[in-house]
Amino acid sequence: MPNLKLEWREAARADLLSIVDYISDDNPDAAQKLKDDIEEKTSKLVEHPRLYKAGRLPGTREMLVRRNYIVVYAEDARQVTILRVLHAAQLWPR
Repeated sequence: MPNLKLEWREAARADLLSIVDYISDDNPDAAQKLKDDIEEKTSKLVEHPRLYKAGRLPGTREMLVRRNYIVVYAEDARQVTILRVLHAAQLWPR
């Protein structure tokens, strides 16, 4: 799948910014490092979109970034779409 495009959904960008904002209250350096890490790893999805496991929802995949952060994405013949960036605690029913 050469020349795939990477697209971030608005909800995924909002998720990422919210996580970074929350962490930066206590540790701005850690927040920036996490943001950089997520952006770097997602940028590589265009080369290897099927590297990560199938997601909980049909048609999605989930990339574990560190222990507590999961990037949910979908891929097709043209692009990889970042759907959400979630803290692992958001995935379990309360």
